[in-house]
Amino acid sequence: MVERAKEALEPTEAVIMGLCQDMFSKMAMYLTGKLTATSEDYKLLENMNKLTSLKYLEVKAIAVNISRNLKDSNQKSAALQPYLDQITLTEEQVAALEQAAYKLDSYSKKLEAKYKKLERR
Repeated sequence: MVERAKEALEPTEAVIMGLCQDMFSKMAMYLTGKLTATSEDYKLLENMNKLTSLKYLEVKAIAVNISRNLKDSNQKSAALQPYLDQITLTEEQVAALEQAAYKLDSYSKKLEAKYKKLERR
């Protein structure tokens, strides 16, 4: 047996209005959610930018402090340089004096050996 096809009934205006209102309501919720998420993203970016700015200020302060300390250190080093040069010169003179002392010691040993040799004769 063949069943008869039911005729498609067109929805009533009230049904269409209800579906439209439901669609608009859901679309409004979707767009509100999207806009809220975007707004929260911008707030997060704003907070991140503020924190980054503060960190850069801290790093700048550290760099300025390091620069100041380096300048002070360079000035102190420059002030000490004449004394360091004197120490170097003194070390060189002590080395030369030490060499002279070794030569003198060697010479005096030779003289002593000659004296002992002459004394035995």
